[in-house]
Amino acid sequence: MKSPARMLLAVPCALALVAAPTTAWSADQPKPTATAKPTSTAKPTTAAKTTDKAKSAAKVAPVDCAKVKCIALTFDDGPGKYADKLLDTFKKYKAKGTFFLEGQYVKSRPAFAKRMAAEGHDLGNHSYTHPHLREVSEEKIREELTKTQEIVKQVTGKSPTMIRPPYGEMDDRVKAIASEMGMPIVLWNGGSRDWATKNEKAIYDEVLKNAKRDGVILMHDWVEQTVKVMPKLLTALQKQGYHIVAVSSLRGAKDLKAADIYPVGSEKDEDLTGDTPAEGAESAESPADGQ
Repeated sequence: MKSPARMLLAVPCALALVAAPTTAWSADQPKPTATAKPTSTAKPTTAAKTTDKAKSAAKVAPVDCAKVKCIALTFDDGPGKYADKLLDTFKKYKAKGTFFLEGQYVKSRPAFAKRMAAEGHDLGNHSYTHPHLREVSEEKIREELTKTQEIVKQVTGKSPTMIRPPYGEMDDRVKAIASEMGMPIVLWNGGSRDWATKNEKAIYDEVLKNAKRDGVILMHDWVEQTVKVMPKLLTALQKQGYHIVAVSSLRGAKDLKAADIYPVGSEKDEDLTGDTPAEGAESAESPADGQ
């Protein structure tokens, strides 16, 4: 039997062993995983939160087009069935676009419209079924625009902030309804003729020919060749010093009022009508395709 003195000495030694920190494992001895806490449960420090916010702010910092050269690539008749690939490219190149949506395709491809809104692109109203607004009643004009406004808000949580009439056609009734809806009318001052050529080189050459500071270029996200040539096109524009931005970032576009027309004077340029698809041309395909 152990002596009382030895037993008294053993008790503190045993307590010391029990109290020894579990982190005192050697570097070459694996730590037990059974009691390890998931790293995801650790709360970030105040400094870490601040750093994360700063990084996030840097990513979304707006471009000041008063100080740098900007251009806006705009896409009509969508969301087209290639819009997701186009959005992938814009995300990779840190570019922003402007999408003039048809209500029927927002209904058919809601996921694409949601992504456009979530990733910070401008959303515009391009009517519901793409009619010639000058040839329909005032009631029909209002229905086409308000119906699209409603479905875009329903699907994305955001309302279109500008109107682009189909074919760029308008009259006093269209302007009056735009005024009622509180939105400017955005046309373009350069085209791609992508719908006509469906040729990557031709689209590339046409856009670069029409590129200029504060240019608003008309394109279509349902043209496969447009989407395929976009990486090369964005690279070329950026090498020329352009920042590819949404229309709302361009000089002169930030303070647009209801029924204002932008770019200034674009409604008087008769050549611009040649940039839009001809009657009966292939378009974004049936809204029933579900793509």
